[in-house]
Amino acid sequence: MNRFYSMNHSPIDFIFKQTARDFVVEEIPLYEFSGEGEHLVLHIRKKNLTTWEMIDKICVHLGIKAKEVGYAGLKDKNAMTKQYISLEKKYEEKMQSFEHPDIKIISTTYHNNKIRTGHLKGNRFFIRLKKVNPTNAKKISLALKHIKDFGLPNYFGYQRFGNDGDNYILGEKVARGTAKERNPKIKKLLINSYQSHLFNIWLSRRLEINKLVESFSAAELVETLNLPLHTLTAMKEQMHPFKIIMGDVIEHYPHGRLFNYEGDKEDIKRFEERNVSVTGLLCGKKAWLAKDDAWTLEKDYNETIAADGARRYAWIFPEEVEGEYKEQEAWFELHFSLPKGSYATVLIEELAKKEIRS
Repeated sequence: MNRFYSMNHSPIDFIFKQTARDFVVEEIPLYEFSGEGEHLVLHIRKKNLTTWEMIDKICVHLGIKAKEVGYAGLKDKNAMTKQYISLEKKYEEKMQSFEHPDIKIISTTYHNNKIRTGHLKGNRFFIRLKKVNPTNAKKISLALKHIKDFGLPNYFGYQRFGNDGDNYILGEKVARGTAKERNPKIKKLLINSYQSHLFNIWLSRRLEINKLVESFSAAELVETLNLPLHTLTAMKEQMHPFKIIMGDVIEHYPHGRLFNYEGDKEDIKRFEERNVSVTGLLCGKKAWLAKDDAWTLEKDYNETIAADGARRYAWIFPEEVEGEYKEQEAWFELHFSLPKGSYATVLIEELAKKEIRS
């Protein structure tokens, strides 16, 4: 899809490759480990392996099945990544003899329960951009300041859509029942890809509308956007680049309850202060839907499919955003943290203003 970007700068040229030297991911646990309990917690550094490949090698060494290993999230293969896994404490002694050139156990501790999917606050990233000239370094610095001040759209990254980027096509057929997939894990992956595709299209449309609202008068946009004059006027009054619309589904940030926006200006202030954020629809059963004007823009991306729906933050606020230009090497090095489920490559694409497939 042709994605709409959130910032106004012209495209920035640089080289980005996902390698263990230039792309480092460190997991931020949801909670502190207690230091006691029946579960061994391993802090592991891996490179050039998926999380599943890493778990498989540990399982072969221990002679156990993958379901006995707890993990919070899946990490990139083409990167240096640090994450936590858990095992029953009885495997501690045997793990002491585990060796692999691409897997290093950094430290161990204990906890009362098994680590489960989603037990994750977010991830800390280090990314090195290459072939950056001084002019583009300044543009990157300004763009990073904008992200630090306002946040960025929470698109699904290209990794969500498979190697060829088209998993959502088969996913649509499976979701609608016109194609079958017997493997339940693959079926879920395909349907998730379709849900993500619709979310991305909706989010791109909302960003496009934001830019139109900033560029034209409210009266000029009534017929073009099929939104009431009072709604467009209220959007123009908002200082944040993402405009909240009547009926939007809002969620407390970085997690919390959902509610529909009913025009309270205090909610706009809470969004600007990063206490709440707008969400987009992952279509399916049981999903909380937008209302009023927001539903006018959301309904085209709502499908009745054989899967549960959900909401996803449409806008996120990266933390600890830092950048350093190394002119001699023509490198720009980035450090930032994102909430779970968000993609570092989306931030890189926002800087470049173009799709990047590493």
